[in-house]
Amino acid sequence: MSLLIVGSIAFDTIETPYERRERIVGGSGTYCALAASFFTRPMLSGVVGEDFPREIIAFFQNRGIQTEGVLIRPGKTFFWEGKYGYDPNQRETLRTELNVMAEFIPSLPESYQQATIVYLATIDPDWHEAILNQVKRPKIVAMDTIQFWVTHKTESLWQSLKKVNIFFANDEEIRLLTREVNLVRAGKKVLEAGPSLVIVKKGEHGALVFGRDFIFGTLAHPCEEVVDPTGAGDSFAGGFLGYFDRAKKISPRTIKKAVVAGSAVASFVIEDFGIDRLRRLTPEEIRQRMRFFHHLVSF
Repeated sequence: MSLLIVGSIAFDTIETPYERRERIVGGSGTYCALAASFFTRPMLSGVVGEDFPREIIAFFQNRGIQTEGVLIRPGKTFFWEGKYGYDPNQRETLRTELNVMAEFIPSLPESYQQATIVYLATIDPDWHEAILNQVKRPKIVAMDTIQFWVTHKTESLWQSLKKVNIFFANDEEIRLLTREVNLVRAGKKVLEAGPSLVIVKKGEHGALVFGRDFIFGTLAHPCEEVVDPTGAGDSFAGGFLGYFDRAKKISPRTIKKAVVAGSAVASFVIEDFGIDRLRRLTPEEIRQRMRFFHHLVSF
């Protein structure tokens, strides 16, 4: 199979109770593609401005990420600024500047159009149909969202859910989308809308997976100090889909192992700011942490 990721490539300014970092590389597409690159050679589609460092695109390429679909346009790169308190599960968005993304209409290179797995990261749901119309015969379509789209484009999200197989959301987003407090009821309501798999990310409390006839859950990796939670959810999705792509088959066992793979990669991201930990991460570290997860949840 082959994995296509359509998402944001951005600059982030992050403030925590301990430190502040200005204009570091981020974005849902960035984190997802880097996480997936430990398992497969993903195709990345997105847009950046003239201010985006060319060495970062070269870094993507060195990691096996295909960047033919990363467009450079006149103007500034998408920018997000957020602030975390002492609870890393809670964050405040201070500023969002769409910049070149405001006029971005995804146009996939011909080499991308044969993708068998398509991941629509946290992008405008109004783009989904235009993107999917460009892909010839996708076997799996997955999507994620953020609170902004849940609040401002609720109907578009529900329409998109009819076209996807896998839906990722954190617990706050899926409660807001379904207006259900209970996560089990929320998961079932989304399954009724179309997806065959709903994955609820619960931060430091792990993840829940709802299928048509099963529920699976895993813990998060115990961490004494969370440096920067930004991108953990995107990295989880990237690790999951990258493992899925490498496995080349769909089964409950593969799904469970993919969840652990995503959890393992995400657990490293929070150990440093931005993509810094992903830049140093090795496949052997991921294998060791996956073995730790096995001991953590087996009985």
